[in-house]
Amino acid sequence: MKNLLLTKGFFPESLLRPTINYILRTQLPNGCIPWFTGGKADPWDHIEAAMGLTIGGEYDAAQRAYEWLMHEQLADGSWWANYLDDQPVDKDHRETNFIAYIATGIWHYFLVTSDIKFLLRFFPAVQKAIDFVLSYQAPTGEIYWAVAEDGSAKKDALVTASSSIYKSLECAILCADQIGFNVNHWRSAHQKLGNTLRHHPEYFDRTWAPKTRFSMDWFYPILTGVVAGKAAQQRIEHKWHIFVETNVGCRCVSDEPWVTVAESCELTLALLAAGEHAKAVTLFSWLHQFMDDDGGYWTGFNFRDQVIWPREKTTWTTGAILLAADALTEHTGAARLFIRAALTHDNTDVQLHTEH
Repeated sequence: MKNLLLTKGFFPESLLRPTINYILRTQLPNGCIPWFTGGKADPWDHIEAAMGLTIGGEYDAAQRAYEWLMHEQLADGSWWANYLDDQPVDKDHRETNFIAYIATGIWHYFLVTSDIKFLLRFFPAVQKAIDFVLSYQAPTGEIYWAVAEDGSAKKDALVTASSSIYKSLECAILCADQIGFNVNHWRSAHQKLGNTLRHHPEYFDRTWAPKTRFSMDWFYPILTGVVAGKAAQQRIEHKWHIFVETNVGCRCVSDEPWVTVAESCELTLALLAAGEHAKAVTLFSWLHQFMDDDGGYWTGFNFRDQVIWPREKTTWTTGAILLAADALTEHTGAARLFIRAALTHDNTDVQLHTEH
């Protein structure tokens, strides 16, 4: 397939309709969207795929996806990390960024549809999830990455996960504002988390090796609005040649010859957020060589050995493709969700120091 250069106002409907249908075919009758047919599901990736359905205009299917989430939500507002046949795969941990992500999905759906009844219906699930996550915010501002079955925190934090939560908090606050619900405590937590991410790298990766070899630690603070402006552009430039393989995509980790389509899509969004539009268009144009005949996209590619790996086409990868295509073409009302922060009380034009 030739490189696909997307521009504003030209969403490639005919090309991506099979991709939307790929998610639809994989979705179970109860609304759950597993990674692939017969595979597991997790809350974060389920939501990523559901957002793809929303962009594709499949609103009933997207609503069923959120209904499944609401049905599976535990009494304390959380979800298990993984599910198979509606049963948790294990109960060792619940990941806080997975749990918070429902706010991003619900706000995304509202931006596309303006369906206030939907927002009112699902806001209680958002509220319970966000309150659960914030109960694991450390006094120093970071949010512990996971919670054990007994409710005890796994007391360390990740830059990528906390950045994702930062965006989900923004979306939760916007949901609340839309329906007139006071959440000043969420605003305070959001501001505190942002400040910690920008200025206190010592509160992350305290009990394990730093995750700076992962590309997401590089671009997620930009994708989620933690870092913006000139600082975002400098951050992109600093590691562009480490993580980006020309005509292929974005590496998952710096020391392996493996690019992943989902990370490449998320980097596309981060580039748009940083004002690097030309880089975003070019990067995204490389990814359609990994589209299969059924509309699904292969998860990753080993460019040293020239092989698809693993041999799986994940629904969250297709969801990421649709999110990036929407942002590049401004197809829906949610096109700018990941490329412009809606809350402006923080000064984001600062450098995030996470590598040495």
